[in-house]
Amino acid sequence: MGQWKARLAELGLELPAVAAPVAAYVPAVRTGDLVYTSGQLPFVDGALPLTGKVGGPVDADEAKAAARTCALNALAAIDALVGLDSVVRVVKLVGFVASVEGFTGQPGVINGASELMGEVFGDAGVHARSAVGVAELPLAAPVEVEVIVEVR
Repeated sequence: MGQWKARLAELGLELPAVAAPVAAYVPAVRTGDLVYTSGQLPFVDGALPLTGKVGGPVDADEAKAAARTCALNALAAIDALVGLDSVVRVVKLVGFVASVEGFTGQPGVINGASELMGEVFGDAGVHARSAVGVAELPLAAPVEVEVIVEVR
């Protein structure tokens, strides 16, 4: 077991099965030394346990936990493509938050994903980031996360 998978185990985390695409795309693509994931929804065992807009039926803490799940799903997509232990560093994370009008806590929600990257990768998990509020997300998901990592 390599360093990142061992760290997941230390954290008591297990990579889920890669979420099946909901349209015409693949979960992750490698080009050169970079892997880009597609937007990952907070699927758990193939279903969305939480739907709706943040600041409305979904509170910020629930959405933050969902963002963490999205990030774990992104790691699963990376692992399936190149092996998680080939990751050198997390380069960028982009998070989308389905938000009610007036909700401005998107950065706190997406911290759920960013914090997971730090827990798993340490200093190599420090990344550039965008946290964007949007009107709707696929399947009424409250959050979606995509990740770019550098690999060896």
